[in-house]
Amino acid sequence: MSRRRIRGLSGASRLRRHAPVFAALGDETRLALIVKLSARSPCSISALSDGSPITRQAISKHLQVLENVGLVRGEMQGRERLFELEPRPFLVARDYLGLVSSQWDDALARLKGHVARPR
Repeated sequence: MSRRRIRGLSGASRLRRHAPVFAALGDETRLALIVKLSARSPCSISALSDGSPITRQAISKHLQVLENVGLVRGEMQGRERLFELEPRPFLVARDYLGLVSSQWDDALARLKGHVARPR
């Protein structure tokens, strides 16, 4: 059974580290903002709210949640704040999901071996 570790973190430390990122991504509006920012970045709040039924104030609050967990970065340019994705947290989340996937693959392989064993 493979027991890979992500950058030396224990199981509890990994959970504490990744839970806020996945919680932030657990909202449909924030996922939509991530999609918009991945298509064209950087973007202003005004550009992100174009064509959306959500107010700029609500989008601003969602962006703040994403910024607090490090998924996006906002920077003032003139009078507006432009937001762009921060790739590192997405790579870390991908690695964590890869670890979870590997653990499930191992568990399913053990189950398959157990079920296939002659009685």
